[in-house]
Amino acid sequence: MVLYFYPKAFTQGCTLEAHAFAEATPEFARYGATVIGMSADDLPTLRKFSTEECRDKFTVGVASPAIIKSYDVALKRTGAPGGVTNRTSYVIAPNGKIVFVHSDLDYRDHVTQTLAAVKALKTKR
Repeated sequence: MVLYFYPKAFTQGCTLEAHAFAEATPEFARYGATVIGMSADDLPTLRKFSTEECRDKFTVGVASPAIIKSYDVALKRTGAPGGVTNRTSYVIAPNGKIVFVHSDLDYRDHVTQTLAAVKALKTKR
């Protein structure tokens, strides 16, 4: 499974990242992985984002304060509003173990890096 956190729905980087994950969804599926996106946006915003930008290719969910704390993805940047998540992608093995983490506010490498980790995980099994 790929679990990725993004700062804010409908912002330029998050929209481009969602498009990239949507386009790569069949490739992730070929290696047995699903994609789930999360941000601290409200549910109505995420429903719209899922349909329009994720193209209904994968699920998005609300990152509650407890989830943000558990995954240590709070955006810690001067001037960042509270509750906003950092851009962080995780690859989680079927046994629940996190096997790969990529944290970078630049969205461009998240899909390629997580897909490479998913492929490597599939090869090991």
